[in-house]
Amino acid sequence: MGKIVSRTLIAFVPELGALTRRQIASLIGVAPFSRDSGTLRGRRTIWEGRANLRAVLYMAALVASKRNRAIAAFYDQLVARGKQRKVALIASMRKLLTILNAMTRARTAWEETYRA
Repeated sequence: MGKIVSRTLIAFVPELGALTRRQIASLIGVAPFSRDSGTLRGRRTIWEGRANLRAVLYMAALVASKRNRAIAAFYDQLVARGKQRKVALIASMRKLLTILNAMTRARTAWEETYRA
């Protein structure tokens, strides 16, 4: 994580480390929500949440999908299974946020052993 990402998370997400992975993903706005009605079944989309944090996490996930082993393996696995690249990147954002939430809760540093 760079200085901008870490400072933005500290400033705008005081709940980091106190919520579950689903709650933090929903709070930031990277959790997929369905917009189904009756027999209509559509794609899952993300919305609501904190848009400024989503923008920062997007750039962090974009870099992590190329440079970080755990996130890159996760991203490549999703693309290999046929997911669109944008969908795989959003899933990587959520994965990165989940890892950061767990690290904050446990008060640990990043380890290369995090699995995809």
